[in-house]
Amino acid sequence: MLASTNPADGGVIARGAGRSYGDAAQNGGGNVLDATALRGIVAVDGERHLVRAGAGTSFAQLLLALAAKGLTLPVVPGTRHLTVGGAIASDIHGKNHPRDGSFAHQLESFTLCTPAQGPLFVSRTQEPELFYATIGGMGLTGVVVEATLRLAPLRSINAVADIDRTETIEDALAIMGDDSDHRYRIAWVDLLSPGAGFGRSVITRSEEAPSSEPGAPFPPHPRMSVPEAFRGRFVRPATVSAFNLMHFHTSPRRGRGRTLTMTEQLFPLDVLGGWNRLYGRGGFRQYQYVVPAGREDVFVQVVEGLRARRAPMYLAVIKRFGPGSGGLLSFPQDGWTFAIDMPAEAPGLSGALDEADELVAGAGGRVYLAKDSRLRAEMLSAMYPELPRFRELRARLDPHEVLRSDMGRRLGLCA
Repeated sequence: MLASTNPADGGVIARGAGRSYGDAAQNGGGNVLDATALRGIVAVDGERHLVRAGAGTSFAQLLLALAAKGLTLPVVPGTRHLTVGGAIASDIHGKNHPRDGSFAHQLESFTLCTPAQGPLFVSRTQEPELFYATIGGMGLTGVVVEATLRLAPLRSINAVADIDRTETIEDALAIMGDDSDHRYRIAWVDLLSPGAGFGRSVITRSEEAPSSEPGAPFPPHPRMSVPEAFRGRFVRPATVSAFNLMHFHTSPRRGRGRTLTMTEQLFPLDVLGGWNRLYGRGGFRQYQYVVPAGREDVFVQVVEGLRARRAPMYLAVIKRFGPGSGGLLSFPQDGWTFAIDMPAEAPGLSGALDEADELVAGAGGRVYLAKDSRLRAEMLSAMYPELPRFRELRARLDPHEVLRSDMGRRLGLCA
């Protein structure tokens, strides 16, 4: 299919669940391949702890089927609605990166359809260059057809959590950085409230519970959904500030041994269907960046700079990263990552984020391409030093630039 695609028709890009916040799976004027047609579990090897699944298979489908066999995926994203192919293209990460790495660490092999060489079997030992270019490569090396993933035993569908409140970002970093006992770590941070409220945090650190009764790991549908009529009506600085105040003070100052469901621990946003409607028709931008360990000063400077520019930072979370996967355009690196949601139509937001990019790149950090829709092309090489190797490999696999996306064009990765 790719070999017969005429580049003059605008090229093609694969699209999974369409949950990326950016323009990686969009192709204005061209073609978009619906990869969800490649869904389904091909085989589960319980003895070797492996599963082979189509690229269009969602995490929800996988986790439900695996739970019935007492197995699970070691690394999952923040929503169970993503697909396997999208997870590879983005090299997604979870709240347990220091312990378990990114999605690439559980990826055994995959079949990739390329424009110049057709279908290829790819692993760390067979086509290793292509393996590391495809993880985090935003779909621009080929179309993933199916993948084999490593699994882990599922002892419980619940988790046990320790919860702490802090008054500053620095205190939150100290708690999360000194902790090696908990597999999962995340901090919710209030970046909207004025004065002393700015930077107050709720840290949740958790482990899989020792055991639980068998059952479905999560309900098949969200508890509630945001109606279309409510689009954009409630997310305002005043209402978000009120929610932040309530969330902070209703969280325990020092809670130990709290039970969390899998949804509460891993997929909190999935509780509310259509939550993106809260931001209105203008949508939102999520600015997710990472800076290396030891540059916590810049980590805080970025949000202070956004605050000085009056950027409305409605939702913000911090995670700790361990060593990266080796992917040429993979996002995680040993350090700290901040993910910040802001209304896309906020005045002056583009300029404020451009300034943030400069700080992040200057500290040796980078922006997450899977969440991006506005990074300038000249910043890409500063953030991703392996970009020349990626370009060389892509030129060999796709000499006529059949694979194209809005993101690829914006960042100069394709025609």
